[in-house]
Amino acid sequence: MSQGPSWFPLPRRVPARRNAGGYGDGAATVPAPPTRQLSEEEIRAAVVDVGLYDSGQRLGGNIELATALTKADSCQDGFVWIGLHDPSPGVVDAVGEHFRLHPLAVEDAVHGHERAKLEVYGGDTLFVVLKTARYVDSEELIEIGEVMVFIGQRFVVSVRHGEGSPLHDVRVDLEAHPDLLSIGPSSVLYAIADRIVDDYVAVIDGIAMDIEEVEADVFSGRLSSNAAQRIYRLKREVLGFRRAAGALVGPIQRLSSKQTGLPLDPRTGEYFRDVYDHLVRDVERIAGFDDLLTNALHANIAQITMRDNRDMRRISAWVAIIAVPTMVFGLYGMNFRHMPELGWTYGYPVVVGAVLAICALLYLKFKRTGWL
Repeated sequence: MSQGPSWFPLPRRVPARRNAGGYGDGAATVPAPPTRQLSEEEIRAAVVDVGLYDSGQRLGGNIELATALTKADSCQDGFVWIGLHDPSPGVVDAVGEHFRLHPLAVEDAVHGHERAKLEVYGGDTLFVVLKTARYVDSEELIEIGEVMVFIGQRFVVSVRHGEGSPLHDVRVDLEAHPDLLSIGPSSVLYAIADRIVDDYVAVIDGIAMDIEEVEADVFSGRLSSNAAQRIYRLKREVLGFRRAAGALVGPIQRLSSKQTGLPLDPRTGEYFRDVYDHLVRDVERIAGFDDLLTNALHANIAQITMRDNRDMRRISAWVAIIAVPTMVFGLYGMNFRHMPELGWTYGYPVVVGAVLAICALLYLKFKRTGWL
């Protein structure tokens, strides 16, 4: 990791200045820097809540981070749940150092932007990455965030990046169900996963409304130059959402049916199966949105093509009509001395009448065939 106190099992390589002669490879193995004392502002900005739980009940209300870490060690039957939101590397390092979390997992928790996954470190620590989603209807934008959860025998550490799926309500709801909370850290992971998947429904409903508007615009006959742009934008957002939600299927499926080797209470298996069912349903709906947008885009392109063809037919019909007087009047405008009908008294009205009659017949023909 690039910042914060180092507790890595291997020495870190940091950039080193070249000497005056330009020798050296630009990096050197150096001892880890001394532990930096965290400031109160740094902790306050990152820590959302810290709670100590035992037998399904919260003990002591909201406690300080340092106090919670100490009490977690002395807690025999309960656990501590530390909630962090966009924490600094120093705060995550401090928590990771105390619970001896794997450095690669801690680095993921600091920097984020990880694919949904489930990993076990040391046989007793579970690391899960869950993808959150929030729909900004005014911008037709899906904000993808993530919640990373460390699960141990006596602790839960949740690290949330982004504004989607706040966990305060999850904590309140879980505290209102002591029977579920008494299961331990596994119940916290279930509650977080359940809330994240449930929040997908609001995003799906928002997308569904926008797709209905797009379909109404496309099939109303009032073609807009921005229709294709809007479809492409929605399709890009749906694709990102589908990628995030689809990647979560694998980890949730393992939590629901293959808990062997995972440091979880087996009683949560049926709860995770419910989450899995909802997630699969949501992923199928998202895939359906992708198909609907693709069909709407094809329909929009087909309508534009048909409109262009109608315009070309209309232009061609008028060109054919105008070609008749152009040809006749051009022929009589060559000013030859010996031309038929030049000396005929009724030559001019007959020619003009014939031209008008032919033009009228062509107009009626094109009108009947739908070209005009």
